[in-house]
Amino acid sequence: MDTLRIFLAGATGALGRRLVPQLIERGHHVTGTTRSNADLLRALGAEPVQVDPLDAAAVRAAVVAAEPDVVVHQLTALSDIGMVRNFDKAFAMTNRLRTEGTDHLIAAARAAGARRLVWQSYAGWPYAREGGLIKSEDDQLDPEPPADVRETLAAIRHLEAAVTGAEGMEGIVLRYGGFYGPGTSIDAGGQHVELMRKRRLPVGGDGAGIWSLVHIDDAAAATVAAIEGGAPGIYNVVDDAPAPTSELLPALAAAVGAPPPRRVPGWLVRLMAGPQALSMMTSARGASNAKARHELGWTPRFTWRDVRVPG
Repeated sequence: MDTLRIFLAGATGALGRRLVPQLIERGHHVTGTTRSNADLLRALGAEPVQVDPLDAAAVRAAVVAAEPDVVVHQLTALSDIGMVRNFDKAFAMTNRLRTEGTDHLIAAARAAGARRLVWQSYAGWPYAREGGLIKSEDDQLDPEPPADVRETLAAIRHLEAAVTGAEGMEGIVLRYGGFYGPGTSIDAGGQHVELMRKRRLPVGGDGAGIWSLVHIDDAAAATVAAIEGGAPGIYNVVDDAPAPTSELLPALAAAVGAPPPRRVPGWLVRLMAGPQALSMMTSARGASNAKARHELGWTPRFTWRDVRVPG
């Protein structure tokens, strides 16, 4: 494997912190962006650069200086959102990172002569809520999403179209499932673990919505595979155990030492947490990882059933 020069935007996020060591171990040179954790990146083996991802000129200068072969986008602003009433409002900054941030970073990658783009997207709920329960990358995204998630889904569509349509570069989009494992919300001290322990993450309605999750280290390994090879396109990166919320939430609660989740009627979920929360509980579709297995040569090592968080 040739040594690659990699520019990683969002290098100190939950995934970035697990991805950088894997890339360094494989001999690659990583320049990673951070707002305030330069020392952490140095400790992980990366070269830090402090840059505002929404400042186009600063992003261009940083990427051009790094001379990357591959540019990777792992930028989100999802810490401490918990259970939200207005999904789009809570994701407003992440949506800017997925739209403006994407556009700035692709333009900078082109200016720097990068040949490959690897971008974070999401498989947890965006697929159409009809037909089969487990979706492949060929299935359409939701044409009529709940009212409070339309801006977020539009941002995902923008990101995916911009990356896969980037002229002169190989664009790969990784639709990750919900993360669990070290440093995620399903870990000791994580937001969702705390919600489960306080019985504030109920099973809503019939609990038929299918969730696809992925261990953070498996997500990082898939990202390494996409950086090093694989055809351009979109890949679901999820574990082998998509499951309805009626099964998954009680099992996770037991695994983290929490009491069983409450069961609440769908109308109350909608009233208290909005239409997107109800959709995720009752009609969301899961995702298949068959394409990533076959074309990226990636195999997940964990499923959410392996989660154990001491009380």
